[in-house]
Amino acid sequence: MFGSPRRAVRVAIIGAGFGGIATAVKLKQRTSASFVIFEKSADIAGTWNDNRYPGCEVDIHSHAYSFSFYKYDWPRTHARQPELFEYAQKIVDHFGLREHIRLNTEVEQARWDDTLQQYVVTTGEGQEQLFDVVVSAVGLLSVPKYPDWPGLADFAGTSFHTSRWENHDLAGKRVAVVGTGSTAAQVVPGIADEVRSLLVFQREPGWIEPKQERSFTPFERWLYRRVPGAQKAHRAWLFYQNTARVRGFDVNSSMQTRMREKCLHFIESSIDDPDVRSAVTPTYPWGCKRPILASTFYRTLNRKNVRLVPHAVTSVTSDGLVDATGEKHSVDVLILSTGFQPTRFLAGLDIKGRDGLSLHEAWKARAAAFLGITVPDFPNFFILYGPNTNGGLSIIAQLERQAEVVIRSVRWLERHDGYIDTTAEAQRRYVEWIDKRLEGKASAMEASCHNYYHTPDGKNVTQWPGSHVLYLAMTKLVSRRGLRRVASPRRARV
Repeated sequence: MFGSPRRAVRVAIIGAGFGGIATAVKLKQRTSASFVIFEKSADIAGTWNDNRYPGCEVDIHSHAYSFSFYKYDWPRTHARQPELFEYAQKIVDHFGLREHIRLNTEVEQARWDDTLQQYVVTTGEGQEQLFDVVVSAVGLLSVPKYPDWPGLADFAGTSFHTSRWENHDLAGKRVAVVGTGSTAAQVVPGIADEVRSLLVFQREPGWIEPKQERSFTPFERWLYRRVPGAQKAHRAWLFYQNTARVRGFDVNSSMQTRMREKCLHFIESSIDDPDVRSAVTPTYPWGCKRPILASTFYRTLNRKNVRLVPHAVTSVTSDGLVDATGEKHSVDVLILSTGFQPTRFLAGLDIKGRDGLSLHEAWKARAAAFLGITVPDFPNFFILYGPNTNGGLSIIAQLERQAEVVIRSVRWLERHDGYIDTTAEAQRRYVEWIDKRLEGKASAMEASCHNYYHTPDGKNVTQWPGSHVLYLAMTKLVSRRGLRRVASPRRARV
């Protein structure tokens, strides 16, 4: 099927989320390589295994937030967490990936051995294995961000981060949700019926659009399931629409004005109290921080048992929270919807390249990678969901493009003695291009809002500055210029 490769290539995939799954499927379809997927958790699906809070669902349309290589009968326009978890399970079984997955196995280090021209991969159990290629698919939003409020450790009630949700009994409890980002906008409506009272602490409002989620009608499901090309055509339309939407991130564009007006109308038509309407209205451009899609959050603020606190939390007592005005709020349960640490890429991995160079040392000034995928002096090492790849409508589509770069590289390795690296000049020019493209974008205006895109010194290291179509073109065409294929004699193997 793949010809006769000159060498057997072994691939280590770190992470069994959607990125790791996409890479494994394409390796099996288009190469003869053997591979192992290491997953530190007890199950697959990554973020859709970790996040199990009430109301958890994707904010991208299901037909876009899914793989192009696996047609699926989605029941809703926006899939819920259990549906996405099941989707991952079905892909793994359909493509026969289960035997390649090692659950409850954390990779601690991958160290390049220049003599062997392989990586020595070390797991948390101390076991070492040799691989020709290492793919990091650990994701971007996986390391919770915990606040450093004074007194947090002394809180006597129940306290937890949304990504570490367990089956807590909230009935009749006084509950506080800290944060009003995308997760909180789902949690708040998800628990409002159950709790006695709910305080929603807002440090800074976000621009919110109605998601317009719903179940597909029986006819729509029949159409997408039975009519050839119908689902693909709808998927293409969604990406086309997003290409126009991306123009809204230009702060002086007409689309920026249109998006702001849409969000302002949503506020006006959804919230009864004029003071609350004022409190949730941002003063910064649309897109300065991640736009939120949530149909029911605003309406939930109208409930008698729900109160918006438009102030940051400054400290915690044994039985409550103190906000920036000094007011104390007594609560029984503290839910932290305080986000993640996205600028700390691969925080839990120790990757060592040539001459023992640490990836985190190489990223001391800035996390950067060519196309967000490869880093100079780290041969045969590939990153999925790396620096400046967040965006383009669907991260699933972005992950597919990154996996395809990996597969093209593996196919070359199967037929040549040598390795693949990235030139420092290619990465430098690429980062300059990224920064230039981000100029004038709302997401670059870190002084206007608080967002997760920037490092402490102001570098935007997370966002992709365009549509998915642009990223597709870059990975298809530009990757050949920046990836250096080095032919070399085979070294001794052990």
